[in-house]
Amino acid sequence: MSGTIEVGFTTSETHRVTDEMSPPHLPNKVLSTPDMVRLIEGTCLFGVQPLLEENQTTVGIHICVSHQAAVSSGEDVVVTGEISEVDRRRLIFDIKVTHGDTLISEGTHQRFIVGG
Repeated sequence: MSGTIEVGFTTSETHRVTDEMSPPHLPNKVLSTPDMVRLIEGTCLFGVQPLLEENQTTVGIHICVSHQAAVSSGEDVVVTGEISEVDRRRLIFDIKVTHGDTLISEGTHQRFIVGG
C-alpha cells in the first residue's frame, strides 16, 4: 500500500439527490435505498483509493445500513465512512448518511483490497 490505512481514517462526500435517484413507483422524488447504497460504496471506494498501490483497488463485500428518513430531489446528503477495523485486506467502515441535522442512514460497509 502506498499510504497507511488505519482505524480512524475518515472519508466524506456531499452528494446532490437527483430525480433519477428516486424510485419510479413513488409520487414524490426522494433518494432510493439502492442509490443511497451506491453513494456509500462510492464514497468509501474513492476515499481509500489514494492510499492503495497503483495496481490495487477495493470491492464491496458486505453492507448493512438503515434507511430511516427521506431526502428530496435537489437536497444534499453527506456520506461519511470511518474505518473501524482493518483485517489484512478487509476494511470495515462505520457509515453515516446525513441531511443537515437529520440522520438518514447508519450502519457498516466492508470492502476488500484486491490486486497487488
